[in-house]
Amino acid sequence: MAGRRLFLFGLVTGLIASAIILILARGSPGRPVELLPPPDPPGIQVFVRGAVRATGVIHIPAGSLVEHALQAAGGVLPQADLEGLNLAAPLSAGDEVSVRFRPTAVPIPIPGALPAATAPAPNHRVNVNAASLAELDTLPGIGPTLAQRIIDERERHGPFARVENLLRVSGIGPTLLEKIRDLVSVE
Repeated sequence: MAGRRLFLFGLVTGLIASAIILILARGSPGRPVELLPPPDPPGIQVFVRGAVRATGVIHIPAGSLVEHALQAAGGVLPQADLEGLNLAAPLSAGDEVSVRFRPTAVPIPIPGALPAATAPAPNHRVNVNAASLAELDTLPGIGPTLAQRIIDERERHGPFARVENLLRVSGIGPTLLEKIRDLVSVE
């Protein structure tokens, strides 16, 4: 009988030792692996201006085409001239998309836009410090968007002291300034 007890004691001790070894060898189960979707490709910023609904810097996905940039700018205006503009051209960061206005004898009305004003009289100068958007829009090369930028600039930084200060307005360069110099005043 002593042999049987010794056998049972050895068997129980062996089972307990095996269980302890298995528990220690198993360790913690760890964390499950979480799979994330691939990140979106980085976007690019391009400048869109001209005959579009919203000019300015827009953010579009990398690899976008000119057509995508125009859609992001709210689409083109009815008087846009898309002739010569490659809508399938790929864009890179910092590119500029300029949509020209179609030359027409009769202006096409834009819903919600102010009616077009007539050109200033030859001896009448437009005071850029007091002119309305419609008055500024009468100047050659100045459309409603650029006229609004002139108004925004004078509201932000005060009246223009000299005609040359119009160069502070984004979109007015030396060529356009020379074109309108004799038609404007800062009085």
